Amino acid sequence: MSLQQGSSLFKPSDYVFSSHASIHHGNADVVLQSQPMPPYSNLVSDSTLVQETIDLLRLSGGRANASQIVDAVFKVSHIDEELAGLLVGDLVKDDRRFKIIDGKTIELQAYDCESKLLDELDFVVVDIEATGARMPPNRIIELGAYRIRGGKIVDNFLTLVNPEISIPRFVAALTGISNDLVKQAPLFAEVAPRWLEFVEDAVLIAHNAPFDTNFLNHEISRVYPGHRMINPHLCTVTLSRRAVPGLTNYRLETVAEHFSIPIFDRHRAGSDALATAEIFLHLLHRLAENGVTDLAAAHAFQSPVVEQTEPAPEPVLFPLIPGF
Repeated sequence: MSLQQGSSLFKPSDYVFSSHASIHHGNADVVLQSQPMPPYSNLVSDSTLVQETIDLLRLSGGRANASQIVDAVFKVSHIDEELAGLLVGDLVKDDRRFKIIDGKTIELQAYDCESKLLDELDFVVVDIEATGARMPPNRIIELGAYRIRGGKIVDNFLTLVNPEISIPRFVAALTGISNDLVKQAPLFAEVAPRWLEFVEDAVLIAHNAPFDTNFLNHEISRVYPGHRMINPHLCTVTLSRRAVPGLTNYRLETVAEHFSIPIFDRHRAGSDALATAEIFLHLLHRLAENGVTDLAAAHAFQSPVVEQTEPAPEPVLFPLIPGF
């Protein structure tokens, strides 16, 4: 048996097999090398193999033998325990979601952030400006964020970003960010380490959070291929819909106006992030009033389970009779 890059069982983007190390198995050498995990606690592998390992561990009560994982995830049967342990260990090493026991048992670690009280958590409220709404091909041109701790804004992160592509005229007109303005700005690859250190293990907050977090993870994956941020997030759009019902819409300016929060420079990341941070402080009070005290409850509050109503009876079809 020999595992080689390009095999139908493995994708190079998921796992890399090279001449870094070799293990003798039967009459063949299995050569292994995983992509190195960047040194940030909030980055995890985005590998399909890793996700399948997590799914298997969850179905197995949080723990499984490495041989079981190799059989189910790597699709390789009848492999000895030592080699299985090395294969899986190389896949999940430096990933805080896993614990390797005795070199042959893999245990899924509980991530207790969801059970933490909101009062005990740090939040990083973020906003981005980009060359367009879709990625790829669009890129971030400005990143603004504010850290909230103990109900107060305590720090900020503000930077322009050179997108390495041209900024469309309508985006420049909307944001005031021109090609000349970002020409000397740092590339996202230069921003990423400082950004990850700033965020650490905080909960990300954004107005339309999926847009901002997806864009950030797209940029992160360009700098650290095969990796993404693991930080949980909350969305001030969905939170506002539940906590402040009855507004005409839930655009940033509308929600800000409801709370009498000025936005000094709309469509600039720093200004929009600051307004979102102040909105979120108000929403924290509303959450407390609704008995929402921990992160899991906040997630449930913003995405309530919709009770299914009984399906409507199927219409009775009458025969087509003239004059009926």
